[in-house]
Amino acid sequence: QVQLVESGGGLVQPGGSLRLSCATSGFRFSIYSIGWYRQAPGKERELVARITANSYLNYLDSVKGRFTLSRDNAANTAYLQMDSLKPEDTAVYYCSADSPYGMEHWGKGTLVTVSS
Repeated sequence: QVQLVESGGGLVQPGGSLRLSCATSGFRFSIYSIGWYRQAPGKERELVARITANSYLNYLDSVKGRFTLSRDNAANTAYLQMDSLKPEDTAVYYCSADSPYGMEHWGKGTLVTVSS
C-alpha cells in the first residue's frame, strides 16, 4: 500500500522557519523523484521544489535561497526546510513521488500559514 504522509505544517510568523517531512512507504523510494507542490486559495497548484533520484535539485524562483529540499533514502523520507517565510508562502503543501516508469503518487497535504 503506497503512502505519502506530509507533516510539519502550521502557523508561523513572517521570517520564521518550518521543516516539512514527507514520510513514504509501499514503493521503491530511492528510484523516485520527489516534489513538493503548493496550492494557495484561489490559485493553481505549483511546483515548489523537486529532487531527482540522483539528487538533482530545482526550485521555484521565488523560494530559491530560502527553501532547501533533501532526501533520506534510508528513511524513505524527504524534507523541505523553509526559512525566511513570507505571507505569500501560505498554502497547502503536497508531496509527490514520480518514477522513471510513469508511476506517480501524492500525499494529502499539510497546511502552512505565514501570518503575524
